[in-house]
Amino acid sequence: MFTGIIETTCPLQEVHDQEGRRRLIFDLAGLRGAEGPDAQPDARPCPLTALGDSIAVDGVCLTVAALNGDQASFDVITETLDKTTLGGLKVGDESNIERALRFGDRVDGHLVQGHVEGTGLIDAVERLPGEVRLGVACGASFAQSCLPKGSVTLHGVSLTVAEWAPDRLVVALVPHTLEITSLGRLAVGDPINLEADLIGQWVIRTVQTMGADGVPGVSLGGA
Repeated sequence: MFTGIIETTCPLQEVHDQEGRRRLIFDLAGLRGAEGPDAQPDARPCPLTALGDSIAVDGVCLTVAALNGDQASFDVITETLDKTTLGGLKVGDESNIERALRFGDRVDGHLVQGHVEGTGLIDAVERLPGEVRLGVACGASFAQSCLPKGSVTLHGVSLTVAEWAPDRLVVALVPHTLEITSLGRLAVGDPINLEADLIGQWVIRTVQTMGADGVPGVSLGGA
């Protein structure tokens, strides 16, 4: 589980295609500075990261399969490559990185699973004083799983739905988000990973399955 509060961006160093999967190797050295100036030095080869850890890469929950100094390797299966933007990453691309939430941590964003539901397309970039607004063509199915002014995860970043339409969303990016994430580098036509708010989805599903007497129905089938 994650919060959608990105710690840093890290570059993709190597890509290795293997049977049924692709290995992505990232340089996670940027995490050393993510702890802030008062953090204690970490003696481990890769700071606060170990084999088997879960790390969100552009919002996709991946498992650390190998470590070599600051280099962390992730094995990505075909389904994930097809449903997310990870299949299109090239060496040198910067991805948003967040380590898994620990029990007792503050949740400054919202609860994020790292289970990307698909991709949308940036259809508008509006640069305004103090903010940048991104329009995202996400399709009707995804839009219907979001709430106006509710939370949404785009490329792993916890954001608020500033504007809602039946098949698209608009989010507003403040300067800190533009500085610490890759969202400020996106342009019209770029794909972006989508994950709806887990709690919001259950609220919508509960309302949709209400019976005529106002009591939730027992079916958890489709909307």
